[in-house]
Amino acid sequence: MTRLKLTSIPDDKPVKLTIEVPAAVFQELAAYAEAIRREGGQATVPAKLIVPMIQRFMATDRAFATARRKAVGPANPPGRTAE
Repeated sequence: MTRLKLTSIPDDKPVKLTIEVPAAVFQELAAYAEAIRREGGQATVPAKLIVPMIQRFMATDRAFATARRKAVGPANPPGRTAE
C-alpha cells in the first residue's frame, strides 16, 4: 500500500474559510479523506484536508522557504517570536 503524505488531521480551533473549488478538486479531496479513513485514520470531511495540505505544500516547497528567508531574514521568521 502506498504511504499518504497526510495520515491524520489535528483537532484545531475552527476558522471559517469560504472558497470555491472545481468539482473535480472536491472529488479528489473526498477520495483523499476516504483513503485516510481506510488507512486507519479518523473519518474527516474533505474541507478539513485543505489547510493541512496547504501547510504541507508550503513546508516542503524549497523555493518558497528560500524566498521567505530572503524576505524576512533568518532571525525571526513569520509565526515565531524572538526569544
